Amino acid sequence: MTVQLTVGNPASPRRRPVTQVLFEVAKFGIVGGSGVLVNFLAFNLLLHGLRWPAMAATVPASCIAMATNYVGFRFFAYRDRASRTRRQIALFFVFSGLGVVMESGLFYAGYHGLGLDGPLESNAVKALSIVFASAFRFLVYRTWVFQTDTSRTV
Repeated sequence: MTVQLTVGNPASPRRRPVTQVLFEVAKFGIVGGSGVLVNFLAFNLLLHGLRWPAMAATVPASCIAMATNYVGFRFFAYRDRASRTRRQIALFFVFSGLGVVMESGLFYAGYHGLGLDGPLESNAVKALSIVFASAFRFLVYRTWVFQTDTSRTV
């Protein structure tokens, strides 16, 4: 009995599907984590630094993070997928926009609906809304935006 260890490209077709998804989740997390950092920096600058209203701060912060995330997803997390196309970019921004709506709605519910409007509470609500919107984004990005190129042969 021989045990074969796969090394090299984490998206290699020889990898088991579970292992491939775990690598994908890790790369998504790296890019997403940097986007969360951008999101929180912009959010706190606008909300606490420039004294913007909460909803006026959360939407542009999410949009700025969305734009920086496209670069990370395209050139790092999903670089092994089909190349850039107008359709891919359009789908990314449509689904990201839906994620921003989801994130903003959840943030609004916590900030205004539950009265979690202090500095710590507003950031906790922001974090929770990002987590839920990120789960949605992961599913749609891997399924429709950054599709596996099935025309390639091994």
